Amino acid sequence: MKILVYPHDMAIGGSQLNAIELAAAVQNLGHEVVVYGQHGPLVEKIRALGLEFLQSPAVHRRPTPGIVADLRRTVKKHGIDVVHAYEWPPALEAALACAGRSRAVVSATVMSMSVAPFIPANMPLLVGTAQIAAAEREFGRESVGLLEPPVDTELNDPALDFETAAFLARMGAEEGLFTISIVSRLAHEMKLEGILCAIAAVEGMNKKAAVQLVIAGDGPARAEVATHVAASNKAMGVQRIFLAGELDDPRPAYACADASIGMGGSALRAMAFGLPLVVQGEDGFWELLDEDTVQTFLWQGWYGVGAGTDGAQEKLMAILERLMAEPQLRAHLGRFARSLVLKRFSLEGAAVRQLAFYQSAFDSASTGRRPELRHAARAAGRFLRYSGEQFWAKLARRYASDDFNATPVAARTLATASQSEGC
Repeated sequence: MKILVYPHDMAIGGSQLNAIELAAAVQNLGHEVVVYGQHGPLVEKIRALGLEFLQSPAVHRRPTPGIVADLRRTVKKHGIDVVHAYEWPPALEAALACAGRSRAVVSATVMSMSVAPFIPANMPLLVGTAQIAAAEREFGRESVGLLEPPVDTELNDPALDFETAAFLARMGAEEGLFTISIVSRLAHEMKLEGILCAIAAVEGMNKKAAVQLVIAGDGPARAEVATHVAASNKAMGVQRIFLAGELDDPRPAYACADASIGMGGSALRAMAFGLPLVVQGEDGFWELLDEDTVQTFLWQGWYGVGAGTDGAQEKLMAILERLMAEPQLRAHLGRFARSLVLKRFSLEGAAVRQLAFYQSAFDSASTGRRPELRHAARAAGRFLRYSGEQFWAKLARRYASDDFNATPVAARTLATASQSEGC
């Protein structure tokens, strides 16, 4: 099978890393895989994994007509059987490129916390949580599968040497101090609230004992994060919070830590390193992963929505102080986390499930094209409505750049439940 994988960009981020690592795993199973997209920091990783990279034209307003035309030519030239698009812009561009006479089948993966309603309902779709899968089936999608974010447990193995002493020294951090790590895109949607809360919590913890926080990542909220880091370090009178920036290889940021804060794919990578995990969410959500909370996360993903930010800093401090005080608990939770990743989230297992989904999509298409016009018309109508809403949101300065992470299914479900209880 010839497969073209199209991540939504090549900046370092969870969805893109999943796309690339899974593409390499599928290629290792004996299939031909190429990766298509904009040039960016992850291209080096693509080539290091032995994958061919095909550069797309420049991105403009999505869907970009130049990309659609180039993708159509690329699919034909390479004899592609399956185009696998990640997130909504590539999904729309792939759908347009392969509409009509193309023999290629388009499937999509959405690792955002909700799915764009204008992705055609007949496009085979994989999502990252059971809760989102259930919501999309209720929405009326014809083919929805669950593929939880996979982790390369061989590359993300705490037994490997990541030269953590040198990593800490380069930042001016101390080896031997209790260290908390956050590896995250510095985005306003979903991420910023929790990162700022963690900075304040570590500042508070340092009133009792020396603790340090390493934040690895970059993004549009970097200036705000840097301002809060500088203010907290000044208040403490010593640097205990470190901005590592965007790392081509973020594994040392996990390996140097005694505990990790994270959500989504970053949370799973921390688990692969055998770290106790504090799951970050929104509206004051903080929860320690253990035997009592794991089923909640397996349903809704590695994220949650709290009841409000009042008391959130104190809650996070209490969790982290407990982990700091109880090394046996840290070791137990670390073993539990790594065991769960090995059993349920391994890259090899995900590659086998991914191939089965490709084959199912290809077989369905080969038995006769499902009616596309009705789905295309509905998708076009929803996209036009979305574009209009975004236009007015920009004018009103209520625009969210990570739009479908700004309206997670978990938050909508909580709101619906709260309304029902109030009736």
